[in-house]
Formats: sequence, C-alpha cells, structure tokens
Amino acid sequence: MSRLHIVHTTHYTYARTVSASYNEARMRPANLPGQTVLEARLTATPSTFSTEYRDYWGATVTAFETLTAHDELVVVSESRVDVSPVLLGGATAGWDTLHAPDLVDRMSEFLAVTTATEPDEELRELARAHADGATPQDAALAVCGALREAVEYVPGVTGVHTRAVEAWQARKGVCQDLAHLAAGTLRSVGIPTRYVSGYLHPRTSSAEIGVAVTGESHAWIEYWCGDWFGYDPTNLITPEGHHVVVGRGREYADVTPIRGVYAGGGASTQQVEVRITQET
Repeated sequence: MSRLHIVHTTHYTYARTVSASYNEARMRPANLPGQTVLEARLTATPSTFSTEYRDYWGATVTAFETLTAHDELVVVSESRVDVSPVLLGGATAGWDTLHAPDLVDRMSEFLAVTTATEPDEELRELARAHADGATPQDAALAVCGALREAVEYVPGVTGVHTRAVEAWQARKGVCQDLAHLAAGTLRSVGIPTRYVSGYLHPRTSSAEIGVAVTGESHAWIEYWCGDWFGYDPTNLITPEGHHVVVGRGREYADVTPIRGVYAGGGASTQQVEVRITQET
C-alpha cells in the first residue's frame, strides 16, 4: 500500500480585472476499492461561495464563485490517499458476452461514439486486425500497444479540445490523446471503455518516500471484459499503486479538472503544478 499526498495548484492571471467568475472543479480523488481518501479539501482564492455535489458520472464536484473584483485566481486541491492493488477475478468475458444485446444496452454510454474519441477507418481497421482470433482481453492490450507504438508522446503538440483522430493523423500527442484513441478504437469492436482522469506518481528512483516530486494530472482507460480492467496506454502498464482516480466518463469533457466562465478580464494565462509525496 502507498500513501500519497497530492497538491494540485492552478493559478489564473487575467489581463484586466475580472468582476465575477463561476467555476467547477473535479479534483477530489474518489473512494474506490483499492483507493481510500483520508482527507481532501479544495480552496479557491478569492472565493465568495462554494458547494459540493456528485455529478452524473460519480465524480465529486466543487462549484465555487467569486463575486469580488480580482486580477488572479488560485485554486489548490490537497488530498491524502491510500492506494493498493485490487485483485480481480481470473475469468474474462468473450465476444459473445460483449455483443449480447443486454450487455450492449447496459454499457451503451461506454460504447458510444463521441466527438473526442471517434475513430477513423484506419483506427477501426487496426482494432479489427488485433481483435481477429484474439480474446477481448488480449485484443484490448494489443490495441493499446499498437497505438502507443505508433503515437509519439510529445507534450504541448495537442490541447484539451484535440480529437483523437487528429492526434492519430499527427502521430503525436499526450496521455489524454492516447486515452481517447484507446477508448474510441476499443469501442469500435464492442469493448466497453471509459476514460479515467486522475494523478500519476512518477515511477523513478528519485521519487523517494517523504520527498515531494513533480507529479502529473494523468489520463488512462478502463475496459470491460467481465470486469473493469484499468490500463495506462501511455506507459503500457496496469495502474497499481501509482495511479489515483478522480473521475470516469466517456471522454475528457466529462471529467475536466476545472472549468468556468468569467466577466471581463480579457485574456487569461494558466499555470498548473502537481506535487505528489509518497508518505509510506
């Protein structure tokens, strides 16, 4: 088991004074099997009101507003989470189960085509080629491997509104793009897949216990083959002890860490820092 202390800071600076802003943050880790939230809090400075609720996808949302004039906004989410591997059953579902009408109906939201995840014909063919003669479990891993082999991880070449097919055509992207690519491509052959938003503690020798290191807001997937199996297509690993789930949905837009609107202010700049300490 690992105990992780996560501090996620987002700093907005405005070109001109903002008279009011309204925001939603999805930064609180979820309580799940293998993941226990010991404490979590979110502060926004300045802020005049905030409230929490659970959204449709199950994520905890902190909604807050600032009704006083301000030139900058600082949002800090801090949490401590115990993370441990989850043992899953050995049996996995076959294609007959995945293609059964009742399963397709029950998993329809995670089989649906979305703007961000929709694959082109080349991606559909890639999925069919790796699914042919393979079990759904093996096909899912093979597809993720093929996508990662083809797509170079290059920070900054895509944005939050980049569609999976655009990253595929460029053969470059980041974790969000690879999660979108994997989700859309697996769904195209009938494997229910959900997009996962959260944090990643780096697996490096310098990430010593008790030392804060630069972590990441991260994205990966979970696919259903008799149970939900997590997989990180960027790093080609199963999430075990270093991934912290915040929210799940069909795509990034369902679990955006922070979004909002403001009055006045002109253009804004954003600085994000994630610091993670492994305490035990």
